[in-house]
Amino acid sequence: MSNSEASAVASPAVFASSAGVEPHGPRPRRAISRRNVIVYGTLLVVAIYYLLPLYVMVVTSLKGMPEIRLGNIFSPPVEITFEPWVKAWATACTGLNCDGLSRGFWNSVRITVPSVIISIAIASVNGYALANWRFKGSETFFAILIFGAFIPYQVMLYPIVIILREIGLYGSLWGLVIVHCIFGMPILTLLFRNYFTSVPEELFKAARVDGAGFWGIYLKIMLPMSLPIFVVALIIQITGIWNDFLFGVVYTRPDTYPMTVQLNNIVNSVQGVKEYNVNMAATLLTGLVPLVIYFISGKLFVRGIAAGAVKG
Repeated sequence: MSNSEASAVASPAVFASSAGVEPHGPRPRRAISRRNVIVYGTLLVVAIYYLLPLYVMVVTSLKGMPEIRLGNIFSPPVEITFEPWVKAWATACTGLNCDGLSRGFWNSVRITVPSVIISIAIASVNGYALANWRFKGSETFFAILIFGAFIPYQVMLYPIVIILREIGLYGSLWGLVIVHCIFGMPILTLLFRNYFTSVPEELFKAARVDGAGFWGIYLKIMLPMSLPIFVVALIIQITGIWNDFLFGVVYTRPDTYPMTVQLNNIVNSVQGVKEYNVNMAATLLTGLVPLVIYFISGKLFVRGIAAGAVKG
């Protein structure tokens, strides 16, 4: 091979320019540009805005009251103590009871677990039926169901109190479970219907040709393909039910109060000294479960949204 041939092979740009072809493609972007500075600067400011209250809560919950009285809420604790966390969990007073958040935590677990399982199971079947087994009047039924998502909760509070009282479930955990299942049904049905609509229709038709029925297609084809949307529904329901205060304070009694109502009673207690470290620790304990669930399944949540959870 001659020197000229070798240089042409080694340098494609030289060959392209000698052949009269101009190089094309996007120009490489600089790592530091005005656009990048604005975008990442804005993201940094927003992140600080949301993380600063969390930082204050964490450092305050790890301080003793003498240190808190100094008034510098942003300074890290000089001496870390977990006593406020222990007190918030086990001995903080809420009215006549001084058992902290522990009782409210287990009440919230007994409310959240069946509410999430029942509401997601029913809504997934509803969405599957409305997407693939459309019956006469299904669109009207779907419109009425979705309309329920826009009715203010306050309008329904008193009628549901009367209904739960008449069936003997007012003040019980199962009464609140029923309430959460009912109010979660519209949005969950919408999510599942839109997701199942985005699944290729050929799979459904092929299963029908092979003789599969309603439950066979749902259990053997739709469910294995629907993990992302189930995670979306799981996060939405756990977050909404665990963080609920309005239904908890209206439909339960002091011995069945969920964790959020217990937290409100601890923070707003007028007995003795205002213990900000205990209040902060109680707040963090109350929000811990939804945070853990979201961080564990956050990627699947994004996949479910992108795969059709908000498609109409």
